[in-house]
Amino acid sequence: MDTDTLIWSDTDAEIHMVVVGSFENNVYVLRCRQTGEAVLLDAANEHERLLELCQALNVGQVLETHGHWDHIQAVPQLRDAGYSVHVTAADAAMLPSYDEILDDRSVIEVGRLRLETILTPGHTPGSMCFKITGKPVLFSGDTLFPGGPGNTKFEGGDFPTIIRSIEDRLFSPFAADTLVLPGHGDSTTLGAESPSLQEWVDRGW
Repeated sequence: MDTDTLIWSDTDAEIHMVVVGSFENNVYVLRCRQTGEAVLLDAANEHERLLELCQALNVGQVLETHGHWDHIQAVPQLRDAGYSVHVTAADAAMLPSYDEILDDRSVIEVGRLRLETILTPGHTPGSMCFKITGKPVLFSGDTLFPGGPGNTKFEGGDFPTIIRSIEDRLFSPFAADTLVLPGHGDSTTLGAESPSLQEWVDRGW
């Protein structure tokens, strides 16, 4: 397999990324450097590649940011291989199968790291972001990208809802230097995007 890219690290954590499938989905692995335990975000596609990644980085579980098909293509194969798949209740029916429900404002332990769950509906009813506790890193799924919110034209999407999610649950509580790692494309920061919020509201997408 072509190797994953280490895109962020400090003394406690490292984040690896691979891009898979025709929609060029970003798949991330967050790994605790103290214990070696890891979690994969979005079993999007190319299951053989993701299984190799899981084995190489000691992944224990899979977290889905939302239920759109391009983010879940590898879910059956990863579950068959013994990985527990987690998704929000509102998006669970979009998956062929899953193991655990993700609740809002809970904490997922990844070794000694903590991932905070942040329900951010709008792209889908159950879209979820994940913030590493004590670190300036946010996994935004398809909720926030460089240049604006994710698409709300699909079934279950709602533009006023995604704007409210981004403003209240991302921009307000977290620092401007927080790195945003989206489900597709390039990373950004909350500070780079927050001044454009009213512009997005005015344009309506």
